[in-house]
Amino acid sequence: MSSEEGPTQQQQPEQEKKPDEPPSAASDAPQQESGSSSPAAEPPAAVAEPPPAAVAEPPAAAPAAEEKPLSFRALVLTGHGGYDKVKLQVKTMAKPKLKAGEVLVRVKACGLNFAELLARQGLYELLPSPPVTMGMEGSGVIEAVGEDVNDRKVGDRVIALARSGMWQEVAVVSADRTFLMPEEMSFEEGAALTINYMTAYMMLFEMANLRPGKSVLIHMAAGGVGIAATQLCQTVQDVTVFGTASASKHETITQGGVTHPIDYRTKDYVEEIRKISPKGVDIVLDPLGGSDTQKGYSLLKPLGMIIVFGAANCVTGQRKNLLAMAKTWYNQLSLNTMKLMQSNKAVSGFHLGYITDEQLFGRTMSTLLELYKQGKIKPRIDSSYHFEETCSEMTMREQFGEHYMSISPQSRISPHWESLGCVGEDSAHQIKILAKNECHPG
Repeated sequence: MSSEEGPTQQQQPEQEKKPDEPPSAASDAPQQESGSSSPAAEPPAAVAEPPPAAVAEPPAAAPAAEEKPLSFRALVLTGHGGYDKVKLQVKTMAKPKLKAGEVLVRVKACGLNFAELLARQGLYELLPSPPVTMGMEGSGVIEAVGEDVNDRKVGDRVIALARSGMWQEVAVVSADRTFLMPEEMSFEEGAALTINYMTAYMMLFEMANLRPGKSVLIHMAAGGVGIAATQLCQTVQDVTVFGTASASKHETITQGGVTHPIDYRTKDYVEEIRKISPKGVDIVLDPLGGSDTQKGYSLLKPLGMIIVFGAANCVTGQRKNLLAMAKTWYNQLSLNTMKLMQSNKAVSGFHLGYITDEQLFGRTMSTLLELYKQGKIKPRIDSSYHFEETCSEMTMREQFGEHYMSISPQSRISPHWESLGCVGEDSAHQIKILAKNECHPG
């Protein structure tokens, strides 16, 4: 752990230097522009020859001065590899011209998910090639609205979703992918809610049709999706939750609603579940892949369902591990339709990134925000960090819930660090800008 954190800490000062350089460059730019127009040289010429021209220049210079370039900080993935590939930079650009249906959001906090961890290693096909600003979720305040935006206005506090680009101080997003935040919700909670809770909700209720009296196995129960799924299970009567997590997290996940915590490091979770429920469980949420998918399938009761939504077993360090990927692929579940039919079990896959149904997004978020208002769900913020501290904190382990980053000078990072900083057996699993917090190798 110390061997991995050392290099990261050495990189942080470099990132702090970068933000300092661009501003100076940006501040120099206007000076260079004014210098190029040679104001000191032209006035004498204007006074000597055409006084009218000298009078006409100030109006032209005034508009130019008003249209100052927009400078903002961003976390940029400069290439695939370790944490050193994520750099804090200052970008300078003209103020965005919004298209119809778009809004400009001043980001206050953003989330880190497991998808960002995969993207950093070059394993997430939905992210554009580097250099690219990552970040799929965040929260902030609307600063401008485009045409045809009737249900959002400047000053609205919103949660925002995007394919990428939320790890920066300002972001242009579709108004349809913004959701008004309850007054009592903090920006940190808003940044930690979307990906984890939408993933958990759609799997449990849209796919598995969770009902009273059912039993659910939740892997990485101390992670972002794990905590979200556990809380959502509590909204249905008499649901038994089996949760895998390291022993140090058992007290916390038990308080959160896990009925039977299991230490996957020291015990065989299949045997432990069989001791308590000989017939197995009704639903398995599998973010691990490989041999754990086979174990999960074997634990299903007749008419049960396993939902595979990740391959955390492929991720064992900062960089792509071909051996771990090959092992996970080799041990994956293999079935034919006849065997599946005879077993009376269901195997499903879930990937939020490939869902494009805007009505489903809106309906799910409305439900989640209502549950939040009722006090039935609440993102767990393990810790928060300044935007400048993000890269060094990606090596964090042994955390709960999600991490998020706040982008304003005083904003912080909070619940989803697991995915970005997932290293070893107890690192986070989902990263929403913060990532989920616990991922085990299986």
